[in-house]
Amino acid sequence: PPETAEARARREAATKALAENFIVVSPQCPAGVWWDDDGIGALLDEIAARHKVDARRVYLTGLSMGGYGTWSYAMKNPARFAAIVPICGGGEPGLVRRMARTRKAELTALGVWVFHGAKDPTVLLEESEQMVAALKKAGLPEVSFTVYPEAKHDSWTETYANPELYAWLL
Repeated sequence: PPETAEARARREAATKALAENFIVVSPQCPAGVWWDDDGIGALLDEIAARHKVDARRVYLTGLSMGGYGTWSYAMKNPARFAAIVPICGGGEPGLVRRMARTRKAELTALGVWVFHGAKDPTVLLEESEQMVAALKKAGLPEVSFTVYPEAKHDSWTETYANPELYAWLL
């Protein structure tokens, strides 16, 4: 369907917020390979070394397999991020429980906003629901969860076109 004027205005506001306030790095995982935490860490280190990065304002987001990577890396390194935005991904609730026992202060300082399509046939909604439940049980004060009732796997287009996301991050 054609884009509405309201949707176009929201997308344009989101694009402006990104251009004015963020360094955006969008790595692509090669076919047949899975994200590994060491690779994500090395990429983040390289970006921080090459650019003027405020270490207090580093955010991690990813969609689908990148959503899984977001959960994996952030749950093992929660102090590295101000906030994370996993989209249509899943993770290991057991890892959240371990971090809550060993690094609770770091974990509970992390802002989390999760997005998922209710009709996603690729990564089931339950994947995000389990992680959100684990975080809330661990005592995270700021866990937001947006479910798009009609969305299938592409829940990222609406998420990344949402200027409220960037306002929340900032």
